[in-house]
Amino acid sequence: MDAMESMSQGWWRPAPGSVYPLLESMREDGVIRRLENKKYELTEQGKAEGAWPRQFRQVSPRSAEEALDQISDYISYLEDLAGPKGAKLDADSHKLKELKERLGKLGGGKE
Repeated sequence: MDAMESMSQGWWRPAPGSVYPLLESMREDGVIRRLENKKYELTEQGKAEGAWPRQFRQVSPRSAEEALDQISDYISYLEDLAGPKGAKLDADSHKLKELKERLGKLGGGKE
């Protein structure tokens, strides 16, 4: 998490709630393994594939469930980006409101 914050020049620090599910997903995909010292390393498969986890592969969802899983992943990213005060998303509040309304209509809601 420190390295990611450093690479983004302090603009974004991922929360454990986004990093650990991603690591688990990569482990399940067989591209990393967890060592006894609790660090991770690429497997041979991971080296061959470039170690991009399935969440970041440009694959169109094949079902509504897959699309909703992708939306959930993006929401987790935005939550981490916003932080406790949401200041980093203030400029995009109109877009967030529009998306909320569209999703509400899909779910049968009135908002």
